[in-house]
Amino acid sequence: MDSEQAYAQVLGGDVELAVTTLGPTEAPLLATPVWDDPLRFVVAPDHPLARMAKVGLADIAAHPAVLPDPGTFTHRIVAQAFARRGLSLQLRLTTNYMETIKMLVSVGLAWGALPLTMLDAQVQVLPVQGVQLSRQLGYVVHGGRTLSRAAQAFIALLRGDS
Repeated sequence: MDSEQAYAQVLGGDVELAVTTLGPTEAPLLATPVWDDPLRFVVAPDHPLARMAKVGLADIAAHPAVLPDPGTFTHRIVAQAFARRGLSLQLRLTTNYMETIKMLVSVGLAWGALPLTMLDAQVQVLPVQGVQLSRQLGYVVHGGRTLSRAAQAFIALLRGDS
C-alpha cells in the first residue's frame, strides 16, 4: 500500500507498524528513520535531455514528467525541489508504482525520479548540478500502543540489534 495509507492504518490501529517512506508525522504516530533512499532524475537513453552535458531543473521542467501521485511523500520531495526555484512540473502521468515509472521513463514517455537501487541501463541518470533528492525510509508505530513481541523483534531486525 502507499505510505500515506500505511500511516492511516497504523493510526487507526489496523496494523501495528508500517515500513514506509517517511513523511511529516504528528503524535500519536512515531516515525523512525532506518535508511536514506537517494533519488536521481532519469530519462530514456534517447531522450533529448540525455544528450546534455549539464542539466538544470529548468531544463527538466520544460519536459513532461511521470511521478507518484501528488499526495505522496515522494512526489512532494520532487515538487518542492522545483518549487524552491519557481518552477512547476508538467505531469504527463502519475502512478505510485516505481517499477511502472521506470518502465514509462525507459520507453521515452517522460522523465522521472527513481531510487538509486532501481537504476540500470534501461534509464539514464541526468547530471543535475546542485540538487540532491533523497527520501527517508523507516518504520511508523502508534506511540500510544504497546507493540507485540513480534513487532518488537521485527523492529530490532530493522535497527540491526543483535
